[in-house]
Amino acid sequence: MSLLNSTSFRDAPIVHPDFFYIDGFAGIPHIEYYYIFTCFVYVLTLLGNIFVMFMIYTDQCLHSPKYIAVFNLALCDLCGSTAFIPPLIDTFLFKSHLISFEACLTNMYFVFLFISLQSFTLAVLSYDRCVAICFPLRYNEIVTNKSILVITAVLWIFAGMAILITAIFISKLSFCRSNVINSYFCDHGPIYRLACNDNTPSSVINWTHPIMILWVPLLFIIGTYICIGRALLKIAASERLKAMKTCTSHLILVSIFYLPISITEAMGTALHQNTRIINLSLATALPPVLNPIIYTLKTEEFRESIKKLYRRYKIHLTVSNT
Repeated sequence: MSLLNSTSFRDAPIVHPDFFYIDGFAGIPHIEYYYIFTCFVYVLTLLGNIFVMFMIYTDQCLHSPKYIAVFNLALCDLCGSTAFIPPLIDTFLFKSHLISFEACLTNMYFVFLFISLQSFTLAVLSYDRCVAICFPLRYNEIVTNKSILVITAVLWIFAGMAILITAIFISKLSFCRSNVINSYFCDHGPIYRLACNDNTPSSVINWTHPIMILWVPLLFIIGTYICIGRALLKIAASERLKAMKTCTSHLILVSIFYLPISITEAMGTALHQNTRIINLSLATALPPVLNPIIYTLKTEEFRESIKKLYRRYKIHLTVSNT
């Protein structure tokens, strides 16, 4: 398949392909059912995260630092799923495997941007829980709406610039061999390995970015829960249980985001390539649809907010019918 502008060799002028060919799910039997499943997941993701954002925006009781972070997580889940699932459906279900070089860079940028922000936001939520439990008397002084908004803005800028640098280095590569991407989206690793000029900067980025956007936030989260655990040992058993309940929803979010990625990466080459691709795509698609469900069912403030909305709706119906 030769869709390259020309053939070139190392140290030649930069040559970009007209198109990349995404070939991630080739050879997997009955894969069309998986695409239909991801369509269903995407619809639920849209509905769930829009509902969470609506509830937080409309209920003054949820205008707190914790729920500012939850709103940001819902926004990142919504945007991340939109960057990931519709192109996946278009590519594989509708057999549109070709993607232009510019569109591929754009897809890569937004998928990695929102994965980074999901990871960072989970770290922000762990910071919120750590201060609330370890320094309860100073919580309102340390964690304010303004401080969370500033932290969130800084993380958006940092993630945006880091991923932009990644895309810029890809744009400096020359592609004169294959243009087939062995992944389910425009993944950075499979793309830079196709280059025929020096790809050392992209190789370094491919090694450092997972550390920066996944494992450093995870280590921070683990550190905050070590502090939380030490603080819980110093309080009464009844208060300890109450404090632990405020962390359960966050711990579940952390588990469903990090565990699939961690297990897949830990198994490495022991996993078949097709199994690895399915696992990583599920790890990208499932957390955004599960997060709203977890916050709706596991968070008392959110449940109370839903009950208030339901009561207002019933009153409105009663008034309308009289």
